[in-house]
Amino acid sequence: MKPDVLIVGKMMPHVMEALEAAYTTHKLYEADDRTKFLNEVGESIRGIATSGHLGADPAMMDACANLEIISCYGVGVDAINLPHAASKGIIVTNTPDVLNDDVANTALMLLLASTRNLVAYDKFVRAGRWPKEGDPPLTQAIADEQIGIVGIGRIGQAIAQKLGVFHCNVAYHARSERTNLPYRYYGNIVDMARDSLALIVITPGGAATHHLINREVMDALGPKGHLINVSRGSVVDEDALVAALIEGRLGYAGLDVFANEPQVPDALLAMDNVVLQPHQGSGTVRTRRAMGDLVIDNLAAHFAGKPALTPLG
Repeated sequence: MKPDVLIVGKMMPHVMEALEAAYTTHKLYEADDRTKFLNEVGESIRGIATSGHLGADPAMMDACANLEIISCYGVGVDAINLPHAASKGIIVTNTPDVLNDDVANTALMLLLASTRNLVAYDKFVRAGRWPKEGDPPLTQAIADEQIGIVGIGRIGQAIAQKLGVFHCNVAYHARSERTNLPYRYYGNIVDMARDSLALIVITPGGAATHHLINREVMDALGPKGHLINVSRGSVVDEDALVAALIEGRLGYAGLDVFANEPQVPDALLAMDNVVLQPHQGSGTVRTRRAMGDLVIDNLAAHFAGKPALTPLG
């Protein structure tokens, strides 16, 4: 008999097709009453397919008494209660590595767009202002400038390597120094912000990093500084960010993530010194397909009696 798998939210077509072919699937996102639905099917569920945004909470795990594995689409798993999963012996997998390059490219894209005023100058040309007003003000170069990276995991290291191509001086902040890395380490994020032209945020979300980028950090970056966020919206104090930009205490921002996605503060929408993206860090066809393949392959390996490919912990 096919194992029963709970699908928390609709996934890419090729993922849905593979799951429906290999398993007896139960689509939580189609249920009018989620609690009732879980009570009805929970005992049969052996696997969960979810995303980093939708996750899996303790109530969901408890309703699925025979749950063995949670296969997550995405690297971030802050919406999955990992301690609860561990206490119940549930394997949790995610989709690392396959998205490193594209997320790093997005970080560099936002940094370059921010420092070179790309969006505002695109509007300047389209509005016909160039022939009327002449050349706009000069922008900032990043070569020989220090760029601070908040978080130095797989993606953070990919960003650091790419920054080297642009002749930037790379620094990083993490919980502890990584002696195998050739970059300057800061134990104090405020000090790093003060010494840097820009901060690129790529640390995991969750309680430990909630509002890690606060007013003090933004003030340290200063009126010419750039804040780039490709991690989670929760890592940046969004209210403090809006205030810092309005008041000129922070110069620029490049944002791929927000506190209440897909809602974006109206104030940010009106600012020419802000570059906005709809959470597309890994958003290329090839990378998203590879992420979907890992969701499928982790479940397949487990139910074939083999180790999961990318387990956490």
